[in-house]
Amino acid sequence: QVQLVESGGGSVQSGGSLRLSCIASVSESISRYYMAWFRQAPGKEREGVASSSSSGDIFYADTVKGRFTISRDDAKNTAYLQMDSLKPEDTAMYYCAADFYWRARLRPLSYSYSYWGQGTQVTVSS
Repeated sequence: QVQLVESGGGSVQSGGSLRLSCIASVSESISRYYMAWFRQAPGKEREGVASSSSSGDIFYADTVKGRFTISRDDAKNTAYLQMDSLKPEDTAMYYCAADFYWRARLRPLSYSYSYWGQGTQVTVSS
């Protein structure tokens, strides 16, 4: 069982930055897990934003490439999402997700992850 808790959301102006954190409570290291960030805006489908494996496989949605950076500290069982140059269209609830590497590796941005956090709201004003 994996429990995920996100933090770091908030309200910023366009062009600003936020750093989201996701702490995983697991009986083992998250090194065996793909960690991912998803977001969902009202009335829109959930979108895979970024994903990371402990072996260095990193993927980004085209909508955030060059602005967002995913990272992880397996020793701390924590994943991060650094969001720079934020735009109003980035406004959404952001969720952390996790699953075993071998399950998510073929489509890490669209896989139906087994474990989810409760979400943290990000609001970007123009």
